[in-house]
Amino acid sequence: MTGLIPRGVRQGVRHGAERLGAATPDHRDRAVDALRAVAILGVVLGHWLVTALVADGRTLRTASPLQHMPWLAPVSWLFQTLAVFFLVGGHVATRSHASARARGVPYRHWLHGRLARLFGPVAAVLTLWTVVTAALLLSGAEYATVRTLVKLALSPLWFLLVFAALTAATPLLTRLHPLWPLAVVLHVDLLRFGLGAPDGLGWLNLAAGWLVPYALGAAWTRGELERRRSGWVLLAGGAAATAALVAWAGYPASMVGVPGAGVSNLNPPTLAAVTFGLAQCGLALLLRERLRGAMRRPVAWAAVALVNLSAMTVFLWHQTALMATTATGLLAGRLPGLHTVPDDPGWVAARLAWLPVLSLALAVCLAAFRSRERGGGRPGRRSRVVRAHRPAADRGSAEGVRHV
Repeated sequence: MTGLIPRGVRQGVRHGAERLGAATPDHRDRAVDALRAVAILGVVLGHWLVTALVADGRTLRTASPLQHMPWLAPVSWLFQTLAVFFLVGGHVATRSHASARARGVPYRHWLHGRLARLFGPVAAVLTLWTVVTAALLLSGAEYATVRTLVKLALSPLWFLLVFAALTAATPLLTRLHPLWPLAVVLHVDLLRFGLGAPDGLGWLNLAAGWLVPYALGAAWTRGELERRRSGWVLLAGGAAATAALVAWAGYPASMVGVPGAGVSNLNPPTLAAVTFGLAQCGLALLLRERLRGAMRRPVAWAAVALVNLSAMTVFLWHQTALMATTATGLLAGRLPGLHTVPDDPGWVAARLAWLPVLSLALAVCLAAFRSRERGGGRPGRRSRVVRAHRPAADRGSAEGVRHV
């Protein structure tokens, strides 16, 4: 494959990667950035593989191959990686807050800086989809189609709201044991599924469920998860609990929502989703040393750094890239894997073939909107992935690096 790439291009890429590696502080834990990149790309690929926009006359409706081929449920185990993102988020936020306190930075300034990096790209998404929605409605598009598109485009925002709330509460969560929010999730599910409480009670798990891996991230910062035994306990315990809940308690095997299903493990999070997240976090912790070794390779680190520099833009725009590709493809008729019902393995093969096109559409979105994530593209602004703070005395600030 490399033989197809001109030698000069390969050398240029390697030279650029080596310069980026040399500019990265030696004390930066690159495994953290690698885990964040894996989590983001897992979500993107998961959505692209299990979300179908089926053309039904003038209407587009959502469907999922998991709806028609439930034996594909293990695919959701690979690509539902939000727990890893919250693990990394809790670790980075608690470490960043400790560093800010050591340097005398007020809480409000620290929080403003972190939320600005989260919500900087949001305005562009909301502006574009406001214009698109108005144009579609004025042109006479089916209301059901418009609703489907807007719901998909804006669905990533729920994640940002939860993550922002946990970030704001970081000073209160630095010492919280993960068993406390886990107990909340357990009792909510017992009330919902065991005692017939209203389903609306489950939305308590939207905060409590994702607080579990976030609190694990805080425990990582405290140094409580450094031993490999911790990773093995989380992996084995979480996997065993999830298997038991699916096999004997009636929880769905899919770790993502399936259209038409009576219960979703993700919307809101169930106990099965949380225990599955514990297993994922355990695996992530076990892989830290391997990732640190892999990130010593310049090209691998450059790829991870690129994803981290555009993490929020990738997350916010990947559904738009999917819909733009689907809408453009309609000009050529109903295309397999793009507009057809996902009810057989042929659809899966066709969708895999579309992944490069979806990636290209996302690259166009990145080129157009990534400056929003970099603070509006102000000149002289160095990359946060390679920028280090002035060293401070405490252990938390010794890391001295500002993560996204």
